[in-house]
Amino acid sequence: MAYKQCKSAILTGLVLASGPSQAEPVLETPAFWLESGQNSVKAAEQLKANQAFAKNVILFVGDGMGISTITAARILEGQRKPGNRGGEENSLSFETAPYVALSKTYSTNQQTADSAPTMSAIITGVKTNDGELSVGMQVARQERNAEVVNTYKVKTLLEQAEEKGLSTGVVSTARVTHATPAACYAHTSERDWESDAHVPAGATVSDIAKQLLEFGYGNGLEVVLGGGRSMFLPNTTPDPEDGDKFGSRKDGVDLTQRWLTQYPKSAYVYNKAGFDAIDPKQTEHLLGLFEHSHMEYEHDRPKDKGGEPSLTEMTEKAIDVLSKNKKGYVLMVEAGRIDHAHHAGNAYRALTETVELSNAVRKALEQTNPKDTLIVVTADHSHTFTIAGYPQRGNPIMGLVKQTGETGFAKDSNGLPYTTLGYANGPGYRGQNGRPDLSAVDTTHPDFLQEAIVPLGSETHGAEDVAIFAFGPKAHLFHGVQEQSYIYQVMAHALKFKAGR
Repeated sequence: MAYKQCKSAILTGLVLASGPSQAEPVLETPAFWLESGQNSVKAAEQLKANQAFAKNVILFVGDGMGISTITAARILEGQRKPGNRGGEENSLSFETAPYVALSKTYSTNQQTADSAPTMSAIITGVKTNDGELSVGMQVARQERNAEVVNTYKVKTLLEQAEEKGLSTGVVSTARVTHATPAACYAHTSERDWESDAHVPAGATVSDIAKQLLEFGYGNGLEVVLGGGRSMFLPNTTPDPEDGDKFGSRKDGVDLTQRWLTQYPKSAYVYNKAGFDAIDPKQTEHLLGLFEHSHMEYEHDRPKDKGGEPSLTEMTEKAIDVLSKNKKGYVLMVEAGRIDHAHHAGNAYRALTETVELSNAVRKALEQTNPKDTLIVVTADHSHTFTIAGYPQRGNPIMGLVKQTGETGFAKDSNGLPYTTLGYANGPGYRGQNGRPDLSAVDTTHPDFLQEAIVPLGSETHGAEDVAIFAFGPKAHLFHGVQEQSYIYQVMAHALKFKAGR
């Protein structure tokens, strides 16, 4: 039973285009709004909390997916659909969740956090310092002594699941050794120690890729899919897709081969053909590393010479492998490149990644049973991404602002047009000589960088609360404004795990 429910191209050379064709928005009548509101109330009155415990938990993390990102992606997806009323009325798949809450994302030492402590809070229930993965805040960043790290490491939900005989998986469009996926299985004082080449001389802390293979709980992770081949291959081994690149490991160990020898009925794949050939019924441990570093953005994926599965396809395959376990499973799926596109000041790719996350959630909802599977969709943190300017209904979300009743674009105090989307800081700053005239610029182009107020080489995270959406058993426990660590508590409780043990 299924649930019912960038590359920095600057302005020069981009030519004005009309953008997606927009149907004239339907003007909803007062009767429409009253009726739709009444229907929503009736639906809410029919909600019945699923008090059962969960067999499975799927956690989706949109890295950097703040509220403004969700809103803009909702509109973008809506404007791509035929017959839309403007796009604003659209809903992403996870926005249909019956239970929604807010999450406070600060870390123990920073007002605005990075992905390492935020994901650690989500997956262990313990907040920590920036840059650190699944350890207590007593550990100093870049602590080199493994004994200190091990003394204060905190157990992750996936480690608990493996101890109890459940299957586990990690899927990401980023490197699988990057902060968000790594927090599920690694304990370290430095998120950047992804391979042994990054660990300082004299340090006894294991690198993150090695920790994935040395996962000491149950029979190890059953599914790992994403990017980051370089962290698993020796520095003498050419990359199988990009022959001019090599692995990064200095210890000479090929961790992809170790995966194959370590696990029976295992498989390692690095391209779309290999991925498609995997039979989940015959595969007990699946490692897929589809890029030397991060996977391609969804917009660019069709052009990848080796071919890559989409986030939706990886999610589907992971569920197929994991669901063979009658005891259940825990799966974490990250849309990691939402964050990267925002850092680049590139809203088009950030929003396209968010739409693909929605597609992956929809597929998971179709594949699973609402009676036994808790699905949680959230973000680790936000970005400085803004939506503003009084654009009229149906105005292209990537376009210049045009106000209701006006024939031309809205103008700033200097008589120049401006876009709906922007950033508080980042590489899109162009104010050295005053704002540029965007009249003849295609702001809907995938490579366009939205304007930023403060010049920075990389746009920063934002500190505001992010959303939590939940379906299934114990989903009703998500309510109000919660500490980010509360997400772990609900997931653990739904699985009848004792917190921290």
